[in-house]
Amino acid sequence: MQPMNAGVTKANTGLDGISWNILGQTYVPKQLSENSFAWHATFPPGTFVPPHIHPTQDEFIYMLEGKMDAVIDGKEFIATAGDVIKLPMNIPHGLFNKSDQVIKCFFWVTPTRKLYDLFWAIHSMKEQNPPDVVALSAKYEIMFLPPPE
Repeated sequence: MQPMNAGVTKANTGLDGISWNILGQTYVPKQLSENSFAWHATFPPGTFVPPHIHPTQDEFIYMLEGKMDAVIDGKEFIATAGDVIKLPMNIPHGLFNKSDQVIKCFFWVTPTRKLYDLFWAIHSMKEQNPPDVVALSAKYEIMFLPPPE
């Protein structure tokens, strides 16, 4: 991985013009280094990230717009604009847009590990069906959990 370049990533753009479709959401990478990776995310109504664990990363989400329902270590939370969601490594979490409004938020993880490469791999899948996404993610250090009973 190359060192981070100094400068500004302009609004409405990502690194190298990248924009990914990840499980129906749009992720736009804003910053990448070995130590951290940050992206802007748009969650249309009804989209979600199923419960999963990052065994090698801390993850954070700064809410810009909308209302995010989260299940973190078995507890339910609601985050709105201005809130920060803190997801320490090894803590199971799932993120849900149960509203009729778009969510816009800013994610970052530390360290980067294999997450940037995972997003490329998911984006490049012909069809993002759950079993294939789960199997692929495990190869990139993200462990999806079985659905609750």
